[in-house]
Amino acid sequence: MKLLFAHGWGFDRDFWRPLAELLPEWPHAIDDRGYFGAAHAPEVAEPCLAVTHSFGTMRVLAAPPPGLVGIVAINGFERFTALPGKPGVGARVVDRMLRRFKADPRAVLTEFRRTCGCAEPFGEIDPEPLRADLLRLRDAQPPLPRVSVLALNGGRDPLLPTDMRAAVFAGCRVRRLSHETGGHLLPLEDPDFCARAVREAVGALP
Repeated sequence: MKLLFAHGWGFDRDFWRPLAELLPEWPHAIDDRGYFGAAHAPEVAEPCLAVTHSFGTMRVLAAPPPGLVGIVAINGFERFTALPGKPGVGARVVDRMLRRFKADPRAVLTEFRRTCGCAEPFGEIDPEPLRADLLRLRDAQPPLPRVSVLALNGGRDPLLPTDMRAAVFAGCRVRRLSHETGGHLLPLEDPDFCARAVREAVGALP
């Protein structure tokens, strides 16, 4: 079995380094949307557990690999913006980002990363995939997975509202774990916590 890692908006494959290093038991496939350089979309045919962060969860749900056996969704969701009866982030937040993105994409990305809790500098950006994925965050809602989901959330997540975190993946086989002091970047904030969850998810597979 393989672990398939999918990062969120505004980050890249390097986001996973602290967590991936703690999980040497399984081979890794780590994608990259190409926000800061060359994109990489690994083809995974064998059974795999998807380890996703934030918007990376939506990306896997939209195009699940054929051997997907489960998902560990870290700060993840199947839809980002709120709908009537479905909690989420206000669409106006993404609309404001999109308006500002036309004039200064780097400033929008910097502010977003700081909101999430990351003040680390980053290199040159490719605005096209960043903008395309902002639009997906605004409107997309891929199908719920048919496999089981272990959802990890931070109790102090500055991005995802409390009611949204409590309702993600409603309607499918989901178990939720909360890191009481964690924020929106759990794989960086507490990779040991995330590694234990991944091992637990693998152990629960049939």
